Amino acid sequence: MPNTMLEMHFDGACLGNPGPGGWACIVRTHDTESLLTGADPATTNNRMELSAALAGLSSAPDGAHVALHGDSQYVLKGIDEWIDGWKRRGWKRAGNKRVENEDLWRDIDTQRGRLRITTHWVRGHDGHVENERCDAAAKAAAEEVAGKGDA
Repeated sequence: MPNTMLEMHFDGACLGNPGPGGWACIVRTHDTESLLTGADPATTNNRMELSAALAGLSSAPDGAHVALHGDSQYVLKGIDEWIDGWKRRGWKRAGNKRVENEDLWRDIDTQRGRLRITTHWVRGHDGHVENERCDAAAKAAAEEVAGKGDA
C-alpha cells in the first residue's frame, strides 16, 4: 500500500540509565490506532527511544508515508541528519568512534529505505497528549520488566 499515510508517536523510558527500560509507539491511520510496547531488563534510554521508533516503522507497509513524532532529538536528528554520514564513514562518528546502538540504527536505516518518513519533534513532558500516553506506557513497561508493576 504505497499511499498509506501513518502518524506515529514514540517514547522510551529507563529506570536508571542503564537499567530496566520500556518503550511505546502509537501507530495511527485515518481509521485505526494501535499501541505497541516493549521492554528490556537491562538497557539505556537511547536504546528504548530507538526501539520505540523502530517498532512503529517496522509495522508500516512498504512505501507508506510516515509522520514520526517524538521528543528524542537523538532519534530524530539521527534519522534526518546523522545516519547518512555514519554510513559513509563505515558507521563511525567524529573521531573515528563507533556509532552507539549501531544495530538499531542499521535497522532504522533499512526502514528509511522502504518508507517515506518525515520527523516531527515535540517537547517532552509538556502536555502533548500522544507523547504523554507513550511516556506513561513506556514507563509502565519498564516497571513491569523491573518487577515493580502491579501485574
